[in-house]
Amino acid sequence: MKHSIVLAAVLQLANADWQFNSRPDLAPPILNITIPAKKDVEQGYLFISPFAGYPDTATEQHGPRQAGPYIFRDNGDLVWSGYGIYSIWSTNFQAANWKGEDVLFSFEGDHNAGYGHGHGHTTIMDKHYETIRELRAGNHKLTDKHEFHVVSSETAVIQVYQPVPRDLKPWGASEDQQWIVNAIFQELNIETGELLFEWSSLDHVSPDESVLPINPGQAGSGYNSSDAWDYFHINSVDKNADGDYIISARDACSVHKINGTDGSIIWRLDGKSSSFTLGENVTFCFQHHARFHPELLRPEDGEGVEIISLYDNSAHGTEDGRGSEVHTAPTSSGKIIKLDTVSWTAELVQGFYPPDNLRSKSQGSTQLLPNGNVIVNWGSEGALTEYDSAGNVLFHFYMDSGYLGLGVENYRGFRYNWTGLPHEEPAIVSLESDTGTTIYVSWNGDTETKTWRFFAVTGKYGARSYLGEVERTSFETSLEILGKSVLHVVAEALDARGKVLRSTGIVKLEPEILPLNAGKNAPVITVQGQKQSSWMEL
Repeated sequence: MKHSIVLAAVLQLANADWQFNSRPDLAPPILNITIPAKKDVEQGYLFISPFAGYPDTATEQHGPRQAGPYIFRDNGDLVWSGYGIYSIWSTNFQAANWKGEDVLFSFEGDHNAGYGHGHGHTTIMDKHYETIRELRAGNHKLTDKHEFHVVSSETAVIQVYQPVPRDLKPWGASEDQQWIVNAIFQELNIETGELLFEWSSLDHVSPDESVLPINPGQAGSGYNSSDAWDYFHINSVDKNADGDYIISARDACSVHKINGTDGSIIWRLDGKSSSFTLGENVTFCFQHHARFHPELLRPEDGEGVEIISLYDNSAHGTEDGRGSEVHTAPTSSGKIIKLDTVSWTAELVQGFYPPDNLRSKSQGSTQLLPNGNVIVNWGSEGALTEYDSAGNVLFHFYMDSGYLGLGVENYRGFRYNWTGLPHEEPAIVSLESDTGTTIYVSWNGDTETKTWRFFAVTGKYGARSYLGEVERTSFETSLEILGKSVLHVVAEALDARGKVLRSTGIVKLEPEILPLNAGKNAPVITVQGQKQSSWMEL
């Protein structure tokens, strides 16, 4: 039995390889798409950063072989791999607009899977995939992984996991259980890093509000700073036009609205001290990703109405699988909730429930899209679903396939329009087989190339001889020259108007090495005696 496990692991690891001849160093996840994208999905690309939820052992390896941030098309075709670009461990990968330009950002740093937090910084890149800013927490603190959210043209909010010593005996602790997490959020100027606002839970929220007691295995036992009792656990922050904030406090099973001037609590939603009477199916627990949505308000709603979205885990457990799981509902869900601060009632506007009865013990997000669709990312379940506004499923996939799909997780998942034009040179390789020469080309992160034009390079002065053009339909494009060895080749990337965006370097012919289970899946077209194809080996 052990030998069969090892063999399965080896085969799956091999399947992660051989995807791209021009970039053999890339082994991105192979998405397991169980409900293909319907025509009504929103425009744009998928932004995810999957990682292995299970630790590797000598005989078993699960999750992506190259954990990191990725951009994919709806058919699972890779657009950009950030593996090795965002290093160590990255999460919360998104696009945003800053200073009038579209940018990418991601947390990168250390990951403590046992307690669901991390310490590091946020790295911002431009459309050329060049780092333009690294942002760290202010006031001598460390940025946690959970939040970076651009809330204005100049500012962003972050979250800080700050263990501090306190007398915890009033909450059932022994004398040597002295550490508690002070859950903090900050608003920073992105350009300068200036600290503009800071709020800490211990200044405003008693540990009495926690739904998880101080004990080993769930929220920390408090014996040391690395095992501090995480009684509140902020995992999201948003800010509205009035200057007030909402925070998701996972371990209090509540969302709090915070006064942006003095930090006082304006209201609590759910938890032990809710300010609202909850309507049917509003209740949630261990939630993530609470966001304001003023764009959903109608004129008849009145001054006292607010609308928010969140991801309702309804479950709790450690990311590394060592802790026990508790749950409060059969499945997790995405929710849109209307709050009336005159009648102090909360009403469920829409719930979005999983195709496969998924219930995620950690992580998760709910994104409202411009066309009214909704993206729900299922956190520790490693899946993502797109719905229409009525809750009908339009698209569903898991973050990796087969043996590597076991235990894969993804903190947040999104869809964005994005234009990428890398500064790096496109990659090219020319391979010789028994039937002739096949040229492969790709450009990691490029969204603008529509056609690849290929040339043979002849003579000592670098004269070019036209070989053909191939429409670019996937990450890697190929041109096959039957019955002929082409010793040196080069390719050009052309945009939709035929403008040359970039040229590859000149490469010489190499012998082709095939995997034992080689196969080409995309259609092959023969034109004027030359076979042209654009395909990705899966």
